[in-house]
This record gives sequence, C-alpha cells and structure tokens, in this order.
Amino acid sequence: MKTNDWIRLLLLGAVWGASFLFLRIAVPAFGAIPAAFGRAVLAALGLLTLCALMRVPLHFRGLLGSCLLLGCANSGVPFLLFSFAAGILPAGYSAILNATTPIMGLAIGALAFGERFRWVHGAGMLLGVSGVAVLTQIGPLQVTPTVLAAVLACLGATASYGLAGFLTQRLIHQRGGLDSRLVALGSQLGATILIAPVLLAQVWQTGVWPSLAVPLSAWLALVALGSVCTAFAYVLYIQLIANVGPPRAMTVAFVIPAFGVLWGWWFLGETLSWGHALGGGMIALALGVVLRPAPARSPEASAKPTTG
Repeated sequence: MKTNDWIRLLLLGAVWGASFLFLRIAVPAFGAIPAAFGRAVLAALGLLTLCALMRVPLHFRGLLGSCLLLGCANSGVPFLLFSFAAGILPAGYSAILNATTPIMGLAIGALAFGERFRWVHGAGMLLGVSGVAVLTQIGPLQVTPTVLAAVLACLGATASYGLAGFLTQRLIHQRGGLDSRLVALGSQLGATILIAPVLLAQVWQTGVWPSLAVPLSAWLALVALGSVCTAFAYVLYIQLIANVGPPRAMTVAFVIPAFGVLWGWWFLGETLSWGHALGGGMIALALGVVLRPAPARSPEASAKPTTG
C-alpha cells in the first residue's frame, strides 16, 4: 500500500476506536437509546450535507427501501447494542469485541448464505471465541450477569455487522448497485427510522423525555459519534476500499482494538490488564486466520470436474 493509504488505515482505526470512547461519555448522560438515536440522526444529517456539497443527486433508483432495510442491520441494531454495552463495559472491551465482526460474517455466510467453509475458518472461529472467553474471565471486570449481557450485546452487534455485508451484496450490488454515499445516507435514515419507535416506547413506558441538560462534553461526544465516527469514517473507508481493495481495507479490524484500548486508558483512566493483551491477541490471531486469502488453485486442479 502507498503511504497515503497507510495513513488512511491508521486514521480510520483511530476514529472507529474513538467511537467507543465517545459512547462511554455520551451514554451515561443521554441514556443508551437516546444516544443511539442521536448518533444515527447526526450521521444522516452529515451525509446529507456531504451529498449536497458534492452535488450527489438523491436518485436511489428504486433502492431506497433496500437501503433503509440495510441500515437496520449495519447501523440501527449495532448502535443500540453498543450503546447498551457502553453503559457497562470499558471502551477497550467493546473495541476488542468489535473485532469479531469478520468472524461473525464468516459464520453467518456459512450458515445462511451457502458460503464455502474451510477447516481453517473453524479453527479461526474457535480461537476467536476463546479470546472472548479469556477477555471476559481474566479482564479487569468482575464477571456478573450484567457484564455477560453487555458482552453478548457486543457480539450481537458484530453479528448484525456480519449480516449487513451479505445484505449489501443481495439488496444493493446484485440489483444494479448504487453510489456508496447514497447507500450510507439511506442506511442512516433506516437506522433512524428503526430507533425512533424504540425511543418513543421508552418515553411511553417511563413518562420521561431524555434530558437535554447534559454536560457539554456529552454533547461534543455525541456530535463526534455521528459526524466523525460514522459519516466521515464511512467515506474514508469507501476511499480506502477503492484504493487497496476490500481484503486489505478489512485489516482495519486489527487496528481498532488497539486504539479503543489506548483512548479508554488515556482519556478515561480505564485499567489495562493481561486480559486485554491475551484475549485481544487471540482475537487478532483469529482475524489473521479468517481474513487470510484461500490458496490459489492450480490450473490442473481448476480443470478437474467438481462433481463425481
């Protein structure tokens, strides 16, 4: 990769890693559901502004419904689940667990979409699950039902991310494709539509609207979540994919946990432990196994019939 692409990769890892820091600041002030809703709304506004500045015609070519549905999987559900976890887990925990996204995508592809599953994939998944167990067991947090629920929420979010990759292929690419900026905008609108009734249900149940009298730091964190960690990061990721291809761009998954742990330690004073190093290292190794390209088949093997 060129120097500029390395810079983009590191910047993207730093920005996405910071999202878990901003969640830890915003969620206690706003609440999990309002924070998720605010993130989606601000991301949609940011992308709408971007499309206006870049003069991108808002022509979805009949794919707006697909983009809205996709947004439920790639933004709405993960935003809600990670916001819930942010009220319980340190930022570094969530950042490390976020790295299981490619592993979840592999499992979902094999179970639901007929993707090829090799034994090395199984080994990678087993190693990744072991890394999550190690992080949970010997990390700085005491294992409680609440902590386990937060860990499961993070894994549910990464499973939703994994599903979103296949939905993008089925709902968007196989139906003619669409400008990535419009896909991003439609996705954030879909996330907003999904989270809005959840927020209203919470208000109906509690009778209390989310307080707007929150610290300036929480407002800044929420704005950063929507505009920088979602809208800007998505555009940066698309540019990276265009320059180096999807496989190399996906290696940002190795970078995000390091920055997530670093920001949590630096700004929030979160405790570092061998659990971070060992569990995170096992998940990183699992990612290396899962993301490793399949060996190229020889011409002789490719010429052989695949049925007997």
